[in-house]
Amino acid sequence: MITRLKRLRSNSMRSNPKKHVFLGWLRILLGLIIYSFGVHLTIAANIGLAPWDCLGMGIAKHTPLNYGSSMVLIGISAILLQILMRERIGFSTIFDALLTGNLVQLFNDITPYPENSSTLIGIALMFSGFLFISFGMWVYMRAEQGCGPKDGLLIAIGKRLPKIPIGIVEVLLWSVVTLLGWLLGGSVGIGTLLSTFGAGTIMHLLYSTIGFEPRKLKHKSLTETVKLLSGR
Repeated sequence: MITRLKRLRSNSMRSNPKKHVFLGWLRILLGLIIYSFGVHLTIAANIGLAPWDCLGMGIAKHTPLNYGSSMVLIGISAILLQILMRERIGFSTIFDALLTGNLVQLFNDITPYPENSSTLIGIALMFSGFLFISFGMWVYMRAEQGCGPKDGLLIAIGKRLPKIPIGIVEVLLWSVVTLLGWLLGGSVGIGTLLSTFGAGTIMHLLYSTIGFEPRKLKHKSLTETVKLLSGR
């Protein structure tokens, strides 16, 4: 059944490549909305910084950059590392860079709930956020038009560790990021530790359940997608 669906999808792409690209963009948008809501939940948990944020804070303490500029630097560095590792940079990367931060801010602005002060509720919110983040990644990655900067770095490293489940690769990556952030003076709390070990574990459980292996996807680069749109 799965093979037949893949064959139908391939035939559809060949017969109407522009439609396939535009439907992919809608999938990316939907996935990023889900992903951003998950990030919002981890922020609403109010029990500590996530690993990448911890690293950004640490960099800001030792450079002229502020926290926001440090996070931009991290994103650019992640993209450059992917290029060095010969990973394709696609439209998902651009959309992620342009939309995710604004979508997270939108969810933060419209939330009707007061600031959380309960550790137990915070833990529940954070783990719910991890689930939405992993699900959002599944949705937008299936468009096969690249990954977001940090997600793409995870996949690039994961391809070089093919025998290790991708969720465990994330645990390893986020452990290194947390350690670097802590060494640079970034704040490490219960939320940081939960993110480091919990996000990858939930990703592993979800992807194992639905049979999704992101390292097997064949992403199209920006150039390849533009050629499809131009009919070349």
